[in-house]
Amino acid sequence: MSKNPIAFSGYICFMTNYKAWINAMRLRTLPLSLSGIILGSGIAFHHGYWNTPIFVLAMITTILFQVLSNFANDLGDGIKGTDNAQRIGPSRAVQSGSISKKKMKIAVLIMSLLSLSSAAALIYLGTKNMPVNLVLTYVGLALACVAAAITYTIGKKAYGYHGMGDLMVLIFFGGVSVLGVFSLFTKQFFWENIHLSIFAGLLSTAVLNLNNMRDYKNDAASGKKTLVVIMGPNMAKFYHLFLVFIGLLALIIFIEKLNEDVYYLSLLPGILLILHLRKVMKIKFAKDFDPELKKVALSTFGISLILFCLFIWY
Repeated sequence: MSKNPIAFSGYICFMTNYKAWINAMRLRTLPLSLSGIILGSGIAFHHGYWNTPIFVLAMITTILFQVLSNFANDLGDGIKGTDNAQRIGPSRAVQSGSISKKKMKIAVLIMSLLSLSSAAALIYLGTKNMPVNLVLTYVGLALACVAAAITYTIGKKAYGYHGMGDLMVLIFFGGVSVLGVFSLFTKQFFWENIHLSIFAGLLSTAVLNLNNMRDYKNDAASGKKTLVVIMGPNMAKFYHLFLVFIGLLALIIFIEKLNEDVYYLSLLPGILLILHLRKVMKIKFAKDFDPELKKVALSTFGISLILFCLFIWY
């Protein structure tokens, strides 16, 4: 490394900023966002359909959408002052000043363009020989994904500030992710896959609910009306029980319809979810919700990955 103090300080500045961008991407959220794609792709393979370019592009597009959402969330909450010194969770880039609002706005724009470009390539490959109205449906879904990622916290009518975040997560992490990618492989719609999309959607919503229980006091003080703020933290715990139990029940119903006992092996990470629920019901301090986010996200990803492997092997 150069002994020039100016060059050395420039290197330190670059490395610090590089780490800030990596932190702003919130890499720990990526496995959960990929779960729906893995499930939808796996069941498509189970029915005899596969296309590697579609699978790769679907994974890339989902990652880009998730990073876009994380950047936009950082920017929106930073502008509104919801991310502040009283917040319990990890420090955010705009809040801490490690990334300026101007730079984050540019990053949101760039990620929007990259997401749409990747989605366009995915739609081009996956909708060949489909009717025009279905192609336009996928184009609309891609635009809706970008809009949903941005308007969760950005804008005067940001839906995340009006109790709509849970519904949007259920729709996009469940229905759009699982059913959307399945149809790109198969050009068909199977009703039984709805149970699989409910599992992915509800467990993803459970992660958001944990996040909102952790941030309850600060969100309430900042005017961010999440469902936890609306229903109160105690009721939110029972809501969390509902999300996880119904999600697992939907998965069990889906597996039962496959009529192959080997697929029940995918439920093994569900044991961690049951232990997690026991812990959640006993939590008294908001900060203790934070470690539970990772447990639900990784358990959901684990179930999805095991099920994917079983679809491939059997």
